[in-house]
Amino acid sequence: MRTLLVDGQGNFGSVDGDPPAAMRYTEAKLSKPAMELLNDINKNTIDFSPNFDDTLEEPKVLPASIPNLLVNGATGIAVGMATSIPPHNLGEVTDALVYMLTNWEKMDDIDVGHLMEFIKGPDFPTGGLIIQESGEEGIESAYGTGRGKVTIQAKAHYEDMDRGKSRIIITELPYQVNKSSLIERIAELARNSDVEGLSDLRDESDRHGMRVVIELAKGIDPEKVLADLYKKTPMQSTFSIIILALVDGEPRLLTLKQSLKVFLEHRLTVIKRRSKYDLEKAKARAHILEGYMVALKNLDEVIEIIRKAQDVETAREKLCAKFKLSLIQANAILELQLRRLAQLERRKIEEEYKETLALIKSLEGLLSSPIRMRELAASELQSVRDNYADARRTQIINLREGKQKRSVLTTTQILPDAWVWVGMNRDGRLARSQDDKPFRLSGSDAPLLLINAKSTDTLYLANGRGEAAAVAVHTLPASERIADGALYNKVTPLKDGILPVTGFSLSKKSNYPEGTCLLTSTRGGMLKKSLLADLPGPSSQTFTLCKVNEGDMLLDLAITTGNDEIFLATRSGMAIRFSEADIRPMGLVAAGVNGIKLDVGDEVAGFLLVNTTHELFVVTSDGKAKRIEWSEFPVQGRYGRGVNLWNLPAGVGIAGIATGKPNHLVTLHLQKAAPKMVRLDEAGVKKRSAARADVVVEVKDGDRVVALANVWEALKVQASEAAPKPKPEPKSTQLELMSGTDPKPTKSPKKGTR
Repeated sequence: MRTLLVDGQGNFGSVDGDPPAAMRYTEAKLSKPAMELLNDINKNTIDFSPNFDDTLEEPKVLPASIPNLLVNGATGIAVGMATSIPPHNLGEVTDALVYMLTNWEKMDDIDVGHLMEFIKGPDFPTGGLIIQESGEEGIESAYGTGRGKVTIQAKAHYEDMDRGKSRIIITELPYQVNKSSLIERIAELARNSDVEGLSDLRDESDRHGMRVVIELAKGIDPEKVLADLYKKTPMQSTFSIIILALVDGEPRLLTLKQSLKVFLEHRLTVIKRRSKYDLEKAKARAHILEGYMVALKNLDEVIEIIRKAQDVETAREKLCAKFKLSLIQANAILELQLRRLAQLERRKIEEEYKETLALIKSLEGLLSSPIRMRELAASELQSVRDNYADARRTQIINLREGKQKRSVLTTTQILPDAWVWVGMNRDGRLARSQDDKPFRLSGSDAPLLLINAKSTDTLYLANGRGEAAAVAVHTLPASERIADGALYNKVTPLKDGILPVTGFSLSKKSNYPEGTCLLTSTRGGMLKKSLLADLPGPSSQTFTLCKVNEGDMLLDLAITTGNDEIFLATRSGMAIRFSEADIRPMGLVAAGVNGIKLDVGDEVAGFLLVNTTHELFVVTSDGKAKRIEWSEFPVQGRYGRGVNLWNLPAGVGIAGIATGKPNHLVTLHLQKAAPKMVRLDEAGVKKRSAARADVVVEVKDGDRVVALANVWEALKVQASEAAPKPKPEPKSTQLELMSGTDPKPTKSPKKGTR
């Protein structure tokens, strides 16, 4: 179901066609959206009829505030007729309903085109692609007539392997396709040589998503294999649309507009009947409260009448005769508790009476105004959308003229070129955001590694040993929280137990100027520059980003133009600034050259490229920070001792460095306490030789600052039409981690940079 109505515990079946367990092994309860189908059912909003054996009554229809027929669809057959309504996106359907309510007086002018501005098409729970050829009526015809069909295709992409091999990864299947049967069908085609070049076939699906891997032999074109699979397997199938539903007890073939209008008429009827019910209840309550008011106004006489009466009947009759009360009011007074006679309780009765009169007036105004009823219906639908709507799962592809449905479409070809954030937390869980909004940067789930990328980019992650993996960004699990993502070793080839410490993303390498390089730095001060063109694409294998010597570990990396200046800061407070030209490009497996001379026991704590329009921000492990002008650091030759960055007291070290403007924010991660957000200008501008600094975060005894995340969003540089190749995107998030006196690769996830 597109919007789940049952919250189940246990085995309820699977996409492989596995049957659900017996009900004695499962538990189930209604989900929150299901409760929206039952709201106000006890307020005479719908009619009831006897059940099959006349022992109970059941509702003829539910007072649903969710358009369940369209959202979850329906399939069924009868004598001479059938229905096949595909599921839709809840947010899109509610948007269309609100549009119809706000244009109710112009209902005749609303056509399928207007509605399809909101409802793009079916949205299947299993995702996939809806393919429409140029000039094909498809979805629009189905919505306009009530009958039609759409072509659904599996979502797949390619990955490179070693020795010139490649593989096809299937991540989404057409609606109602059995994954197990599909795998059996592919295996059968391979055995019969109907599809050639398959060397391995396995199912790597888990709770984080579907992943069917088809490995190909060396030299086999994956595009041809994928085209054969679309043609000969259910990876491409057709879904028939027949919007047939019971309207007032009669089966009717509905257009999209008619089905939406029938639901709106039902909702308006529910609101009207509910309001009448509430009005009757309010009037009945006001009637009783009026009796209370009379009794409280004549309290002594009422008590005297009740005291002298021989029985309840006599008291009731005398109260009715004396104060012209109804039997209902008299009974309410006789049942009035003595505590209600207190002054405070009497005031509550008066306030309740005023509120009840206001409610009566509001309900009468609502019932007399169709416009207000439609506004209320729109407001309730908007509330449903805000609470339960989610992003569309099925992507609709309109092929250009000349393209056919059998054309091979991979995920990277149809993905929107949108910015997202990729984050990894301390537990090694990896996730991408659903939009261009960063993850929450504080709390226990604050990211230790944060990278800004496009959904079509390739993500590169490297651990402390210099081992790296390249994965497509769109294959990462999408989530609002990093904690809901997948472990890094489940979605990348990197081994378990050694967390990635740095990463970056790349679009097509041809988008970068020739000579663009990748510069890596280790804690031991080794620097290595490699050409960006040497990096492999997405692959199932790891590769060596740089050779890391025994006892050393990878610290950070940056994409350079070849003319940048490099800045290194050590834990003990030394720093060096020199030209990138001092380092020549090397192969990926090279160890590099020395960048700075380190004292015994010292290590590099920060590495970045100099940006003279910004200031240097330095923070120590005890929570103190200062800003320093770049003019304080002379440019010198590579592999020198550098200059004094900070005269630090014993037991205190540099925790991290960042470069930015005064209004930029950074997140400071502490070893024990929760991360803190600070502005750079909370630290004053000081000389590099100054020992004094400003406290930007309070650090308790036994705690220390261990990481600095510089999270600021730069402007996206758009390449002009005259420029042959755009510059690398500067939009970035930087993260610094200190490893302490005994750095361990498994404990030092670090900085992510574009």
